Amino acid sequence: MARAGRGFLRRCARFFLWAILTWLLASGTLVLSLRWLNPPTTAFMLRERSLAPDLRIRHEWVAWDAISAHAKLAVIAAEDQRFPDHAGFDFASINDALRDIERGRRVRGASTISQQVAKNLFLWPGQSWVRKGVEAYFTVLIELAWSKQRILEVYLNVAEFGRGIYGVGAASDAFFGKTAAQLTASEAALLAAVLPSPKRMRVDAPSPYVRSRQQWILQQMHALGGRKVLDGL
Repeated sequence: MARAGRGFLRRCARFFLWAILTWLLASGTLVLSLRWLNPPTTAFMLRERSLAPDLRIRHEWVAWDAISAHAKLAVIAAEDQRFPDHAGFDFASINDALRDIERGRRVRGASTISQQVAKNLFLWPGQSWVRKGVEAYFTVLIELAWSKQRILEVYLNVAEFGRGIYGVGAASDAFFGKTAAQLTASEAALLAAVLPSPKRMRVDAPSPYVRSRQQWILQQMHALGGRKVLDGL
């Protein structure tokens, strides 16, 4: 009886080992392939379609060279100013967030562009430790397999800028009637201003808070040195 029990445990261990190895191989292959292949959709877009089947999803892939430098700089200024230098995680911002929690202050976002790409492509909304763990795993894979330029290109193409509007190409057309290459600094900053909460903040009807955030982003874009940041990617 004891021998049969040990045999069952060994079979279970082998099964879980093969399952883990299969997951690692499949996820690694998927992330590596997206270094060159443009993702046709994301987990967040699929979730949006399932929750609102009648909603029109607007998404148009735009290559790196066809995106305004203002748009690239604006999202770095707004979301992740240490993006060119970190390896996927901004530990300084994480420490600041932990201190804010200890002091009872409003927690500032510490999620990097790389983490947001991992979340948008592969995951679901939420704050559970399991989801955070899977997000960290995909973030490491993305940072290992892709260049910084590719990470930013994908982010600009999958970020949500409004209900049903994904990517800078669709956002430029929907809100300004122009291509992503034609965005001005002010327009790019306005798009970046709604990224923390694109369903609550609106590009087409910006609140005073969104306008103030737009101005702050413009200031940060200037302070970062413009194209010098992008040249280093």
